[in-house]
Amino acid sequence: MASGKARNKQRSSGSSYTSTATTIVFVALCVLGVWMLTSNSVIPPQTTSRTTTTSDESTSAATADFSSANKNSQPIELTDKKISEAFEDNPGQLPDEAIKSDDTTQLKETNGNENPTQLKETNDNERSQMEQEIHVAESNNRESEKDSRAESKNDEESVPRKPGSGVEENPQGLQGKVSVEEQEKQKERENQVTEESSLTQNQQEERRMNNQESNEKQQIQEEMQMNDQRQKQEEAQKKKHHQQKGQHGLEEGTSHDQIEHDEAVPLLSSNKNDNHTSQAKPSPRRTKTGSSETQNSNDQHESHSKIDNKKEEKPTQLNPDGSLLGGESSGIPKESKESKKSWSTQADQSENQKERRKNGPDDQDGSIYGYTWQLCNVTAGTDYIPCLDNEKALKKLRTTRHFEHRERHCPEEAPTCLVPLPNGYKRPIEWPTSRDKIWYHNVPHTKLAEVKGHQNWVKVTGEFLTFPGGGTQFIHGALHYIDFIEEAVPDIAWGKRTRVILDVGCGVASFGGFLFERDVLAMSLAPKDEHEAQVQFALERGIPAISAVMGSQRLPFPSRVFDIVHCARCRVPWHEEGGRLLLELNRVLRPGGFFVWSATPVYQTLEEDVEIWKEMSALTKSMCWELVTIKKDKLNSVGAAIYHKPTSNECYDQRKQNATPMCKSDDDPNAAWYVALQSCMHRVPEGEVERGSRWPQNWPQRLQTPPYWLNKSQMGIYGKPAPDDFARDNEHWGRMVSKTYLSGLGISWDNVRNVMDMRAVYGGFAAALKDLKVWVMNVVNIDSPDTLPIIYERGLFGIYHDWCESFSTYPRSYDLLHADHLFSKLKKRCKIEPVMAEIDRIVRPGGKLIVRDESSTIGEVENLLKSLHWEVHLTFSKNQEGILSAQKSEWRPDSYAARS
Repeated sequence: MASGKARNKQRSSGSSYTSTATTIVFVALCVLGVWMLTSNSVIPPQTTSRTTTTSDESTSAATADFSSANKNSQPIELTDKKISEAFEDNPGQLPDEAIKSDDTTQLKETNGNENPTQLKETNDNERSQMEQEIHVAESNNRESEKDSRAESKNDEESVPRKPGSGVEENPQGLQGKVSVEEQEKQKERENQVTEESSLTQNQQEERRMNNQESNEKQQIQEEMQMNDQRQKQEEAQKKKHHQQKGQHGLEEGTSHDQIEHDEAVPLLSSNKNDNHTSQAKPSPRRTKTGSSETQNSNDQHESHSKIDNKKEEKPTQLNPDGSLLGGESSGIPKESKESKKSWSTQADQSENQKERRKNGPDDQDGSIYGYTWQLCNVTAGTDYIPCLDNEKALKKLRTTRHFEHRERHCPEEAPTCLVPLPNGYKRPIEWPTSRDKIWYHNVPHTKLAEVKGHQNWVKVTGEFLTFPGGGTQFIHGALHYIDFIEEAVPDIAWGKRTRVILDVGCGVASFGGFLFERDVLAMSLAPKDEHEAQVQFALERGIPAISAVMGSQRLPFPSRVFDIVHCARCRVPWHEEGGRLLLELNRVLRPGGFFVWSATPVYQTLEEDVEIWKEMSALTKSMCWELVTIKKDKLNSVGAAIYHKPTSNECYDQRKQNATPMCKSDDDPNAAWYVALQSCMHRVPEGEVERGSRWPQNWPQRLQTPPYWLNKSQMGIYGKPAPDDFARDNEHWGRMVSKTYLSGLGISWDNVRNVMDMRAVYGGFAAALKDLKVWVMNVVNIDSPDTLPIIYERGLFGIYHDWCESFSTYPRSYDLLHADHLFSKLKKRCKIEPVMAEIDRIVRPGGKLIVRDESSTIGEVENLLKSLHWEVHLTFSKNQEGILSAQKSEWRPDSYAARS
């Protein structure tokens, strides 16, 4: 203790020690130099790197050799003070330059100034002292890591300790300097550990995922580049191969070149006999498919399994959810079985839905190879919509009074034929130019131009169909009409309070097309009737629309979801049969929402119009709708009546005459799949946590905010509390779209406008695309949890559907379809082949498909796409999950199917 205090006292005199230290170091170097010049042995200079650590064995051996060579030398005793002073200017870990200071040039300069014998004796001990001090410094610097500390301890024990050398213990001066630096490093490490421990589990998982995302994305890009080069070399062989194969069948087996490619970058598959996952490199495969370039999915997976069994790799650490691409699982976290108890489906809610055909796995033909496609032999030709053009079913209708002939009547067997292309078809014009003109040959119909041309609906202009932006009620343009409505009722507040609207009887949907400029989404709706191809015009222009009619059944939407319902001369008899059709609008209109009715009964005095107005006035009063205003538009010489739906049940309870009855308590307002219309009203939700009791937040805040009525007591789709589930889904799709979909799938998004999410959950995929010039039709399957109200609450829109049936849209409607774990669930109820034919029907030539699903299902879809002559850009599989992107070609079969 006394000596320690003395050393501390001496160390406080820094200036004197510095000069002493300099002298000692200079003398030591001189002694070493003279000894080297006078002796015949040459000692190589010692080098040490901060980033490399010498092993215990090599350190011990080097020290032993050094001691043996100098065992006859007489050691010169150095005090702790001198040792401390010698290292005073180099505290802690010594820089490389300081350790390499045994420079022969410096030694030669001191050669003639010292006694050779004395220098030699001094050199042995000085060298030993410095060697041991360096080891001590290195040892202290390696204490930050556990393994390195053990190694450091062995180094110190292996160094011979000479009596009087002053190195039996670590010199106090050196230890003091080193410990200061070590304490700072230790503090930094503790702060880092504290910071990491303070992160939530989701934040830590997100950090880990982000790191893995960049690595795997780079792998995909490298593999795609390699495959592109490989394709060029194989192009000649493929051309010859296609000439030898037929044009309609699927190729059986796997080509030799493809096997070589798969062996080079095998898909990651799991071996059932192993207890760990093989760390095989994921294999993105980029191929161009011709008429019959197809591979047997079973052969592929068998090949990959054999490859993985041949070569054992070290087990890899995977994310708990089984990360796939971009650090994400193939379909976000697995859906919780328990969550099904918390969510109803349309299949459960729709009591009057018609019975569905269910072809389970036992009914399916396991072999899809050799499948031959044919063209649909139907009257509708290039505009065929199977569920709206079912001539066999239409002939059996007993009445068409309620427009039953415009409603859905799907074939008993879903069609597997392909719809032909119109003659002269061209790739669609890109948005926003497409809003004003489209190729005539893509929708070669002129009747509407002849009938409605004077109202500026559509005109034929050379090889184009042009759309001046007018309509029956806004001949001079939709934008003026849109502003006219907001001026009439400022609370409408386009793009803020009002975000999602329903446009009934939309015509060519110019109203909805120009609402995009006000940040509003319009679900445009019109039947397939004598107004030839009006919805098809809308979709070709890049405006959302569906073919549907207000007839005998409810619209395929949840209750209380639209901010505004609009009708401009929509030719719907709202006042008839007790207002059944208007009551359906009341069902889908949000409490506090507006009904905008622009029609002749509002502003004309013809006898028929006056009578309709009286009946509408009585009906709306009975429904407790408040007439906010009747506004005249002088420019267009029209007028609009704007009604407001109540936000409470007070008016319903105080009505003297219940001309419009309230629905029974057991009537579910959300049941909408093949459910007959009811001439009644549902009560307005008034509980604080009931959906519809409050207006959503303004746009765009509502997009990212969990709905107020999602409570933590309800389990979400993926097993977390519903609000947390919503947030996790939103974060997942934000990462997936930005880091994978937009750049990693070989898709050009410049010509993508009309998008459909074939199996939406919370609408996260659509929300992630909000900054692109696209709109997304979110489809919630009837056997999936009913999350469509959540999608509308976010300021997005969608529809209920069963993919065992055809969708209510025209052929060639969409630029991109997205299917996340759709097919693996769907094939439990129906065959995949008709679904693929339906996808081929509604996707435009040049359109894209993104599929995320189980690897076996991905293989089946890939083979069907290749049989349809789609170009498969990328397939990527890992942990039995996969992703695929493909593009539709203009290929059509030569033969027609038999007419049914």
